Amino acid sequence: MAGLSRRALLAAAPAAVLGAGRPAQAAPPAPLVRVSGTAPTQLAGFDKVVKQFVLDRQIRAAQLSIMKNGKIVLARGYTYDDRSRMPVVPTPTSLFRIASLSKSITAAAVMRLVQDGKLSLSAKVTQLLGLTPADARMEQVTVLRLMQHLGGWDRDASKDQLWIDHTIAAALDVPLPIGHDEIIRYATARPLDHDPGTKMVYSNYGYLLLGRVIEKVSGQPYETYVRTKLLQPLGITRMRLGKSLKSEAAPGEVAYESQYTNKTVMDMSGTTVPYPYGGFNMPNQDANGGWLASAVDLVRWTLAFDRPGTVLSSASVAKLVARPEIGVNEYGSWYGGGWWCRQVTGHLNTWHSGSMPGTFTYLARLQNGFSYALLFNRREESGSLDFDGIDDDMNKVTVSSWPTTDLTSKYF
Repeated sequence: MAGLSRRALLAAAPAAVLGAGRPAQAAPPAPLVRVSGTAPTQLAGFDKVVKQFVLDRQIRAAQLSIMKNGKIVLARGYTYDDRSRMPVVPTPTSLFRIASLSKSITAAAVMRLVQDGKLSLSAKVTQLLGLTPADARMEQVTVLRLMQHLGGWDRDASKDQLWIDHTIAAALDVPLPIGHDEIIRYATARPLDHDPGTKMVYSNYGYLLLGRVIEKVSGQPYETYVRTKLLQPLGITRMRLGKSLKSEAAPGEVAYESQYTNKTVMDMSGTTVPYPYGGFNMPNQDANGGWLASAVDLVRWTLAFDRPGTVLSSASVAKLVARPEIGVNEYGSWYGGGWWCRQVTGHLNTWHSGSMPGTFTYLARLQNGFSYALLFNRREESGSLDFDGIDDDMNKVTVSSWPTTDLTSKYF
C-alpha cells in the first residue's frame, strides 16, 4: 500500500482496524433530490439537468416549467435532501422572488400605455415626473432610453441606487426605511455618469423610474395597473409584489437562503440580519425586481409576447424588442424592453436572468415555440458553483417528441 493516500488506506483497511474490533458502521444515505409535479418521460433530459443542478449546489427550493406552443408541458418543484431533516418540497405553484425578470413586466406595462395612446416612448422622464435634475443632460432621458438601459447611469456597487439605502438616508438626513421618493431625490441631485443614449449600462434605477411613470400616466398604483391590464387577461392571479421580511411572506412563498448578512435597511437599529430578510428593501424593487411568481406563472406570462392581441399588439411587441440606437454586443445580442434579444433563423430569441440575495431566476422564449422558466431560492455566492451556466445545460437537451398533454388547467 505504499504511496496510497490516507483516504485510500482507510478504504482498504479491514473492519477490525477501522472500528477497533467493532463492525464498520454503514455509510449515511447519500443526498438526493425530491420532487413534486409532473415531468413527462419525453422531457426527462430537462428534469435531469435541474435535478443535478440542485444536487450539486444543495438548493433547498427550485422550480422548472416548460411551455411548448402555448401549452404547459412540464411543471415541477425540487428540493435538495441531505437526509438530516424533513425537506419541504416546493410545489409547481410555490412563489419565488423573481428579481430582474420583473423588468419584462414593467416594459410591457409601458408598451400597453403607449398602445392605448396614453404615453409616448420619446417622452422625457423629467417632464413626466416633474423632476428638476442637477445635471441638465437628464433632460435627454426618454422612456425608451430607460427601457433599453441608455439613461446615463453607471452601476458599480456604490452607485446602484436600489442597494445603497444607508448611503441615501445619511446623505438626505432621513431615517430608514427610505422609499422611492428619497431614492429619486438622491439620484436627481447627482450628475449622470455619461450622456444619455451613448452607452448601454444595465440600470435598476431606470426601471424604478419607469414604475413611477406607469403610476403617473395610469393614475393607478404600479401593481394594480400591472395586475389589471397585463396579468388578468392571461389568467395569472398568483403573481404579486413581494415584501422584505420573512414574517411578511406571501402564502406559498418559499424561504430564501444566503450565507451573507447586512445591516438592516428597515429601521435605524443597526441590527445585522440575513441579507434576504431586511438586508434590502423589497418594496422599493417593485418595477425593477420586486415581483413574486411561480415558474408556471412565468411561462404563462410569455404569452403576452407570443399571442398578440391578448395584452400587446404585434406592433407593440415589435417596438419593445427593437434594436436600440446603440448597444448590440459582439454576440449580436441587444437589450429590448425587459429582454435580452438575439435574432436566429426565423425567430427572435429573448431571455433574461434575475439575481438578488436568496434568488436566482431565468426565463427564456426560444425558437420552435419553446419557453421555460427556472427559479431557485439561492444564488451563486463566494466559493459556490456557477449558476449562470444553467441555460447552456438546458440548451444541450434534445427532445425527439414533445408531449401533447396540456398541464395549464391543472395549475391555473
